[in-house]
Amino acid sequence: MDVMLIVDMQVGLLNGEPKHDLQGVIERINRIAARVREQVGIVIFIQHCGGEGDDFEPQTPGWAFLPELIRDPADLVVQKQMNDPFAGAELQARLNRIAPDRVLVTGWATDLCVDATVRSAVSNHHHVVVVTDAHTLSDRPHLDAASVIRHHHWVWRNLITQKPIRLAQTDELLI
Repeated sequence: MDVMLIVDMQVGLLNGEPKHDLQGVIERINRIAARVREQVGIVIFIQHCGGEGDDFEPQTPGWAFLPELIRDPADLVVQKQMNDPFAGAELQARLNRIAPDRVLVTGWATDLCVDATVRSAVSNHHHVVVVTDAHTLSDRPHLDAASVIRHHHWVWRNLITQKPIRLAQTDELLI
């Protein structure tokens, strides 16, 4: 069984600079989530809870999940307060109960929350699949978004882990 993590795809990410291929990322997340559900997997939405005045402050418009994301009543929500959804959150306890074969990682932001999720999932001995065309971020002051994404794909391929990290595009996973 697969578990799909959708990291921080909330309205607050729309503030600031445009996100790389955001509409395409949303469409691909929806396609993968539909397949995971069809195969009796579990979709977990990771919801960042920012501080007062933050773009992701709880109970404000920015805290809500993007309305274009297709959600199912059976989907789970795990809230977090740091980049890493495994730190100080209930994610690992839920994954322990589910015991997934694979953990698919998607979402925002490639270099912060998605990266922290990938690294912690590996550290917690999960078989991780990074969906290479289903995560996004804005250009950074020193590097454009596409370069940041390429860099992180290289890093994830080269992490020293007990279980290898697989990087796959959406279409590869939907075959």
